[in-house]
Amino acid sequence: MVPGGGGGHGRRRRMASTGMQIFAFVLALLGIMGAMVATLLPNWKVSADVGSNIITAISQMQGLWMDCTWYSTGMFSCTLKYSVLSLPAYLQTARTTMVLSCVMAAMGLCLASLGLKCTRWGGGRRAKRHAAIASGGCFIAAGFLCLVPASWFTKEVITNFLDRSVHESNKFEPGGAVYVAFLSAGFLFVGGSIFCVSCSGKRPGHQEMILLPPPDKLLLQQQQHLLQQQQQDQLQHQYCSLSPLDNKTGYSLQDYV
Repeated sequence: MVPGGGGGHGRRRRMASTGMQIFAFVLALLGIMGAMVATLLPNWKVSADVGSNIITAISQMQGLWMDCTWYSTGMFSCTLKYSVLSLPAYLQTARTTMVLSCVMAAMGLCLASLGLKCTRWGGGRRAKRHAAIASGGCFIAAGFLCLVPASWFTKEVITNFLDRSVHESNKFEPGGAVYVAFLSAGFLFVGGSIFCVSCSGKRPGHQEMILLPPPDKLLLQQQQHLLQQQQQDQLQHQYCSLSPLDNKTGYSLQDYV
């Protein structure tokens, strides 16, 4: 049994696939950390104007769970949002989807640790392949759940900022937590896609194995076949060269006349 096409090439392909899985795992880990940080940060939107009076607030921040204020005196205070029903729809959706995104990313991280080719746990190759594909699906779903609230929240902030009927003191602009959410969604998307692509299809090299005899035996068979072919050609040539008149086994009748 000899490989029909480059065992070394298949080994390099497997090593490259393992390296891509580790890279995707690191991206997904960064994505889930960013999603958790963005969920807890209070600066999803920040005030667009700065008050000049020492008594008024100089900076206001609003997040998913609390509202914070920086005063010109150096004081910093935060107020939790206890009432859920009083919140606008986009804020309620952002809360739910960001929590679901963190949960899905955590599930994908657990499955990815089982599906990595460089680990010993997780079962055989087929089980690892299924676990890696499932983790990639979880990461992609988590990235989508993280992208939706960030996009909707940004749209609402920009719409409110461009509304002329809103007083300038009540206008906000997107804060740093929104950009962290966008970046985390990108990490999760890329990590999940790499996990799905790295395990799709069959392993190279399995279908390239061809059953062949050893080299010495193969050469001996070729020589024997060639010798038999030559003998058959010689016999056929001798048989065709003989005519019925040449096959005289005795004397002719004219020899007795």
